Amino acid sequence: MKARIPNQPSRNDMMQKIQKMQVEMNQAQEEVENTEFSASSGGGAVEVTVSGKHEILSVKIKPEVVDPEDVEMLEDLLMASLNEAIRKANDTMETRMNGLTGGLNIPGLGGLGF
Repeated sequence: MKARIPNQPSRNDMMQKIQKMQVEMNQAQEEVENTEFSASSGGGAVEVTVSGKHEILSVKIKPEVVDPEDVEMLEDLLMASLNEAIRKANDTMETRMNGLTGGLNIPGLGGLGF
């Protein structure tokens, strides 16, 4: 005689739940990729906006920051702004995915680009 465990989800139910979660994850990923993330440095002297796909959408530099004698400072401000905007995009993607998966590391669903 086989023992039966009551209220255990069937294989079909589990597959449907996984498929639903995968659809939700794809939707969340698309939403984040279409979101713009901005960051500034130097007290707003440089502002950068990137997409959730890490594409640079805009760079704004206040004219008073442009000093031909100190190009390194401008480069540092750009780098800081870009890194912060990309970090925001990554953090948002990770938060959305963890919210859907409950923080589980599900094989086959990890290659979502974050």
